[in-house]
Amino acid sequence: MEKINLAQAFTTFSDYWSPRVAGDINTFQIKLAKFRGTFDWHHHEYEDELFLVISGTLRMHFRDRDIDIEVGEFIIVPYGVEHYTEALGDECHVVLLEPKTTLNTGNVHNDRTMRTLLRI
Repeated sequence: MEKINLAQAFTTFSDYWSPRVAGDINTFQIKLAKFRGTFDWHHHEYEDELFLVISGTLRMHFRDRDIDIEVGEFIIVPYGVEHYTEALGDECHVVLLEPKTTLNTGNVHNDRTMRTLLRI
């Protein structure tokens, strides 16, 4: 049992779109990620995802609308819903809560797919 200081944890890595595991809760993981620019359209067959913005602004794109998530706000994307993320401004720091089985690119497999995540 160790406490995690989010501000300090985000200083331990600099790459974008490469989530780091900060903790495990049963079959879920708490992941930290830095976003810059845009990601790829995708969905998750079985996993819901929670995105909590720690710094910056995150725009969540859906096929029918866009939602901006500010610092201290979160959004839950239900499984099966196609989406992609965009960091507005320079970069965005996000805490993710999702099942351990969740691939960052969902149903899309490309050079951004992270099959094995590093830990904080």
